[in-house]
Amino acid sequence: MLTWLFAGMLVFLFNVYLPAALYFPAVGFKNHMGARDDLPEPNKMVQRARRSLNNFQENMAVFLALGILSLVIDKVNMEMAVLGAQMFVISRMAYIIFYMISIPFTRSLAYGIGFVGMFMMAFALV
Repeated sequence: MLTWLFAGMLVFLFNVYLPAALYFPAVGFKNHMGARDDLPEPNKMVQRARRSLNNFQENMAVFLALGILSLVIDKVNMEMAVLGAQMFVISRMAYIIFYMISIPFTRSLAYGIGFVGMFMMAFALV
């Protein structure tokens, strides 16, 4: 489980830095290092990366809480918890990709798989 919690954190950190990495070429080094008072409007890719990050932030706390609880509570169905964590992490990677290339139904499907993974992690605790 610990491996998948760390993997989830890595995917989350990738999503945290993605909007800035995509926005940096439009802003330039000098403006990026300054106060950023007069920045240009972000393009569609930056906006998508930001929305993807907002969605990930909403789900990450629950994922981490369920993962940590599965490590500290006795008599947890660890196989189900790990499978749920795997589903969450892999689906979040796919979600970011599908969101960035704007595939609506597939993006929602990836989100749903991750949500089911979190439910599996929760049910493994009882």
